Amino acid sequence: MTETVACALKPQALTLDEAVTGLRDAVQPIAETEQVALAEALGRVLAEPVISAIDVPPWDNSAMDGYAIRHADLAATGGCLPVAQRIPAGAVGQPLAPGTAVRILTGAPIPEGADTVVIQEVCSESSGQVQIPLDVAGGANVRRRGEDIRAGSTVLVAGTRLLPQHLGLVASVGWTSLRVYRRLRVAILATGDELVEPGTPLQPGQIYNSNRYTLRGLLQGWGCEVLDTGIVPDDLESTVAVLSQAATQADLIITSGGASVGEEDHLKPAVERLGRLDFSQIRIRPGKPVAFGTIGQTPILGCPGNPVSLFVAALLFARPLIRRRQGIIPDPDPHLLPVRAAFDWPRPDSRTEFHRARLLRLESGELAAEIYPSRSSAVLSSVVWAEGLVRLEPSRVLRRGDWVEFLPFTELM
Repeated sequence: MTETVACALKPQALTLDEAVTGLRDAVQPIAETEQVALAEALGRVLAEPVISAIDVPPWDNSAMDGYAIRHADLAATGGCLPVAQRIPAGAVGQPLAPGTAVRILTGAPIPEGADTVVIQEVCSESSGQVQIPLDVAGGANVRRRGEDIRAGSTVLVAGTRLLPQHLGLVASVGWTSLRVYRRLRVAILATGDELVEPGTPLQPGQIYNSNRYTLRGLLQGWGCEVLDTGIVPDDLESTVAVLSQAATQADLIITSGGASVGEEDHLKPAVERLGRLDFSQIRIRPGKPVAFGTIGQTPILGCPGNPVSLFVAALLFARPLIRRRQGIIPDPDPHLLPVRAAFDWPRPDSRTEFHRARLLRLESGELAAEIYPSRSSAVLSSVVWAEGLVRLEPSRVLRRGDWVEFLPFTELM
């Protein structure tokens, strides 16, 4: 596993931006790569650039169904030209004879001597002759060789997370496989004596371990290989043992619960016994008790146990940390959408706040964000109701109609 870089972060609670910058600076991409077939490369991260060996398109071709002509022939013939040949896509025609036209279909190579394609809708063909308007523009409807991609040019840069459009572009230059970083191995664990797995009858004081499935789903969506270590009891020695083992197997450890300052919160002392703790609080709500450190060479991110706080912390902190570790470079911040507030906020917090929100359209046509009525971090149904998060700056009083920043879940998952 790749050696991490020392994280020079402040010991006190960090701002959101300080924490995200620190996380990105603290780790490097994993070093191991593998060759995968193009059909299996969706979601992987490119480890080497893709350089085209060919021009795309490889020859001048017709952008429309119509007639290929030499534009200079129009005036001399009054626009009436004999149709000498027909070229469908996939065929190669003969050179254009002077004073003639070629029936040509979309994608077919432009025959030698032709310089213009006239769309069929403005032409009239009868008895082997085609009448073409004299006012057509020279060079129209011709896709030029290499106008999309030139041979020797870089098609995709290393660090690109491959989407369907990337795979199509790579296929267009003839590549059949790609060198990508191997999948990031992320160990997850949940702490808490109260947790049991779904399917187990609940006893008094117990709850189902929803965080396991929220976190696992996010990681799989981000292209990670998940190493699930299960539920860890609220016990320091048990926490130390599981973390120690996970650090030998994973490229990153993410935990839920145990990162706060309660009597049964053992994550931070366990990390300090095994390695180094760089920070343990962030000035946001929800998600203040987020901890980060390293065990050996393995980074560890401790997230809150409340299900909404875990979800928000994973989107804000686990995602950029993972993308950096995966080799996604550069990794721009998600786009924030300016919308109107469909709520008042008279008593702001001293921390940056993220509220579960969804969009509605006002009578004016503008988009506005309404927020979930409960601020409880235990109401997991609220993140199903929501379409994203509204970011509220510290100590800012809001009135309905003020501008706010909306962070769509689609930017994050």
